[in-house]
Amino acid sequence: MASSNGLICFTNCLLPQEDGSLVERDLWVDETTGLILDAQACRISKTFYLRRDRPEKIIDVDGNILSPGLLDIQLNGAYNFDFSVYENDDEAYRQGLHMIAERIVETGVTSLLPTIITQERSIYPKVLSLLKPFSTPTSATLLGWHAEGPFIDLTKRGAHAPAYLLPADDGFKSFEDVYGAQNLVDSEDWNMSSNPGVRVITAAPEVPGVMDALDEMTKRNIVFSIGHSVASTEAATAAVQHGARLITHLFNAMPQLHHRDPSIIGLLGASPHLASPTDISVHLPCNLSEPLTALELPPSHSSDDTDSKDAIPQAASEAFETSSPPSKGPIKKKSRRTLHLEKGQIADMTFERPYYGIIVDGVHCHPNSVRLAYSSHPDGCILVTDAQKILDPNLKDGVHEWRDGKRFVKEGEKLYLEGTTTLAGSVVTLDVCVRNFSRFTGCSLGEAIKCATYNPAKCLGIEHKKGTLRPGAHADLVVLDRQGNVLSTWVKGKQVWAKGV
Repeated sequence: MASSNGLICFTNCLLPQEDGSLVERDLWVDETTGLILDAQACRISKTFYLRRDRPEKIIDVDGNILSPGLLDIQLNGAYNFDFSVYENDDEAYRQGLHMIAERIVETGVTSLLPTIITQERSIYPKVLSLLKPFSTPTSATLLGWHAEGPFIDLTKRGAHAPAYLLPADDGFKSFEDVYGAQNLVDSEDWNMSSNPGVRVITAAPEVPGVMDALDEMTKRNIVFSIGHSVASTEAATAAVQHGARLITHLFNAMPQLHHRDPSIIGLLGASPHLASPTDISVHLPCNLSEPLTALELPPSHSSDDTDSKDAIPQAASEAFETSSPPSKGPIKKKSRRTLHLEKGQIADMTFERPYYGIIVDGVHCHPNSVRLAYSSHPDGCILVTDAQKILDPNLKDGVHEWRDGKRFVKEGEKLYLEGTTTLAGSVVTLDVCVRNFSRFTGCSLGEAIKCATYNPAKCLGIEHKKGTLRPGAHADLVVLDRQGNVLSTWVKGKQVWAKGV
């Protein structure tokens, strides 16, 4: 029963912080607004001091974790409904959306991006218009849509139909022509009735015209994600420099890491040397009074199998100087980056590494690969399911219908096309990904939670409302035991699911 003043205090709980730590602290929620309160401010406000109000509802979390609700930015369907299948029945499609939004909360997910794969182009305007942001008082929030295709590479198409793949010959206009210009309207407003719904577009930078569209997408706050692509290192780097913010399902549907051309995967370890073609100067320890001669990069060499082009330049010595000695004053050299002589210092970097989605089901990515990626770029890690309509934590193993006469074979977390060894997407739930991630990488449970809450919210630019426990954020919460299992889920401060209930 709700308290008379609408105030709820969650106590005896561990709260995940935005840095991945867990702190023992109470959380206050206003059930009438569905927002998280600033507990410190509340204690000295009129509400608590002058009126002497106290929360009539106190929730004892019993020492467990009270986390922001999980956020999945790549979900193809669930509970036998496929976001990519539209059968000319708007009401049936809406019912499918509502059903998933109501049921997915059992996995701890309180926000998600319905994802549609490559379709016949006439389908897009209708489906995307139906995928506008949506929620009910008891459901997860559908944040809009993630379009995966059709501007992707043929050789890395995966399950995408080759006949429907397209170039973007007219740049951004090609995207408007396919998705519908009305579905690509710039909007930072998260009011459910006014937002057009576009959040993420996955495309391949090397497809003709795609790079020409990037600047406009960035202006419109659309997250461009590199995926289903064979982009070279240069092409992938250029895409990020023009606003690409995300990599779709890292390691999958892209070239594998090669030491001479690390391609898309190499963006996680992007060298500051490649950030911009400027000169490099020396950064000295503070206890050195005399400046050194600026180091110069070695001249370019032709490509071969030697390591000469990677040689480290050496500082000049006055013993070999034939001209006048260097000036005693500071060296003035136009530069955006510096080389440091101090331990622990890293050169300034103008290149911002992108976020990356990763499927941590133990099938799509080996645990070693997961740990390698996370070690390289922890703040960019986003856990995704990329789950198919067969997703259902209660579904038993066996053969299940898909579409177009094809069938799935489910074996635990593995999903194959019947009669093949071809992976057919995922059936993993996001709470399982969180637990797997902590085990695979050795990171704390709080750090794993961050990858399914704060990181995806920040990638989408909604970290002030979702994926966080900041005051003023939506009180979308999940209670996890200390092994990461979902015990209950809350939407706008109201319990919408509990284990065993």
